[in-house]
Amino acid sequence: MPSITRRALLSQLLLTTAPVVEDAGKHTLICIFLRGGADTLNLLVPYADDSYYKGRASLAIAAPSNDSKSAVRLNDHYGLHPMLKPLADKFQDGRLSFVQGVGIKDNASGSHFECQDLMEHGDASLDNSAGGGWLGRFLHARAGKNMTPLSAVAIGTKLPESLRGAPSVSVLESLDDIGIKSPSNNPEAAAAALAKLYGADVTLLGERGRETLDLFHRVSALQHNDYRPANNATYPKDEFGNGLREIARLIKARVGLEVACLDLGGWDTHFLQGTAEGTQAGRAKLLADGLAAFDADIQAERDHVSVFVMTEFGRRLYENSSLGTDHGRGFASMLLSNKIKGGRVIGPWPALAEETTDGPGGMKIHYDYRSVFSEVLSSTMGLTKTASVFPDFKPQSVGLL
Repeated sequence: MPSITRRALLSQLLLTTAPVVEDAGKHTLICIFLRGGADTLNLLVPYADDSYYKGRASLAIAAPSNDSKSAVRLNDHYGLHPMLKPLADKFQDGRLSFVQGVGIKDNASGSHFECQDLMEHGDASLDNSAGGGWLGRFLHARAGKNMTPLSAVAIGTKLPESLRGAPSVSVLESLDDIGIKSPSNNPEAAAAALAKLYGADVTLLGERGRETLDLFHRVSALQHNDYRPANNATYPKDEFGNGLREIARLIKARVGLEVACLDLGGWDTHFLQGTAEGTQAGRAKLLADGLAAFDADIQAERDHVSVFVMTEFGRRLYENSSLGTDHGRGFASMLLSNKIKGGRVIGPWPALAEETTDGPGGMKIHYDYRSVFSEVLSSTMGLTKTASVFPDFKPQSVGLL
């Protein structure tokens, strides 16, 4: 799906029945998908378990020490990959938690496509679809709340399957794609631009037209050339960093943003994965630097913003002959939010032995991914009836609250 055009978005804004309202987007959930199957065993390092080092003679991250290439200590069992150091203070402040042993329990294929498809749709199997994506169904469950075309946004050039079926969703790469240019934020100039697009006097649009103009005034106030991130936040100069900056701008513009989706790819590390340096380290640095910049930029909004990080599966417990890791099972998800009881790694530590099951081996799955998704929605977005999002599924308690 191509990125939304200015005319298309304006058309949505003018034709939708729901008005732009002040209380829309009181809380924003940002979902970041690490595509490629991230090796979270080297991101959330179980340094206290000797079998971790036995299985990864070349790839293991060293236990916490004064060496900058060693893990950053979180507690007596876990440490962070050294490139994730910018996130350590958020864990210690009680705002960041990890959930260990998450995954698709019926992952028999280990296929990137199938596992991503299942996870984005929130389904038990490819043959048993609930229809649409899990975030799309969540937004439908919130249908009583007024929505705008910017209530749900995917940063990029195509609609992610997780947002499929949402009542309203926009795909864009930059707010500059949709903002109306008007000298000195002159509302008359913006009104004239709308009138020119639609060949009619904007006053004929009545209240809807005024609300549309109000939304675009908010967006126009944060155009790229004028935007300065707060607290000296410096975003990585790449698509991921740019995407997080655009989400921050939308949050500050008060356009009613409830859900935003953003991808970070490059995690399929079959060859030369590296340790404190190398392929995975580069991805980890990008993730941490981007999240740290975003967190600093939206400091004044932290009570109203949560960030959820997932991947489609973890990696094998042992390194392969190409100094990489192959497709596995369980992984660690991450939630950064003021709404949770943070500073914890949730879930019993799975024994570091290949799980005996059909399909790829790997870390034991303790939490069906839908249980984690359900609790993320209930803990951050106030969803009380998860059956509307994950039908025929009874989630187990995870303990994020």
